Amino acid sequence: MFENKIKKLVASGRPILNGWLSIGNAFTAEIMAEQGYDSVTIDIQHGALDYSSVLPMFQALRASGVTPMARVPWREPGIVMKALDAGAQGIICPMVNSADEAAEFVSFLRYPPHGHRSFGPTRAAIAYGGYGTKADDEVLAFAMIETQEGIDNLDAIAATPGLDGIYVGPADLTLGTQQGRYAPGFDREEPELIALIQSVQQACAKNGIMACLHCGTPDYAARAIEWGFNLTTVSGDSRLLASAASASVGRWRTLTGTQSAPSGDTGGAY
Repeated sequence: MFENKIKKLVASGRPILNGWLSIGNAFTAEIMAEQGYDSVTIDIQHGALDYSSVLPMFQALRASGVTPMARVPWREPGIVMKALDAGAQGIICPMVNSADEAAEFVSFLRYPPHGHRSFGPTRAAIAYGGYGTKADDEVLAFAMIETQEGIDNLDAIAATPGLDGIYVGPADLTLGTQQGRYAPGFDREEPELIALIQSVQQACAKNGIMACLHCGTPDYAARAIEWGFNLTTVSGDSRLLASAASASVGRWRTLTGTQSAPSGDTGGAY
């Protein structure tokens, strides 16, 4: 039977660093997985990818030993079960607003009699070996709270049997609770938003489940660990690629004293 390394690390008291994949490419996934993350999540919800990309990306993650996870597009059983069968050891589900919705989500990850997952772990059985109904004890269920309704039901959601953690996406949490007062984004500094984020951590700690936060920078993620969060995601493949490319280009422009070409100017025909 396979063991979920994230569960063991959390039990030992060690914080978890999660990577994020939005580019539908197995080589990109392999590159990210080799950089020292504890877990890496494929973003099926907002990523530029579909299921035909997801399966080879999970295969590419295997060699590094990271815990592979996925954020699904919605609280829908079909995609949750397909992601698990493809090899996801953790599922992040967006827009969970009540304890009933959290319980429904959890049921998609557990085989009967504990849930409604259909048996057919096509790749998972090959990749992990000994994969059976005991997978119920290893796969992780993370609910995203992103709305005022979710915050109002925070304590009840956190107390949902079988839920392993709550994952905070600050952008949607800002949109869902502040009614347009602030632009969406990571690494919030507004006191009321910091208090809101910390309230999620407190509810998780009270119920003995993981508190997870999506961050833009390592510095903010370290602060979140100090607040008591168990898992932090720092940026992601597309943002890291853009940032590194921008820094490289900017440095070259500075050293050579040149400006970038105006939009539409290719610098001549090829």
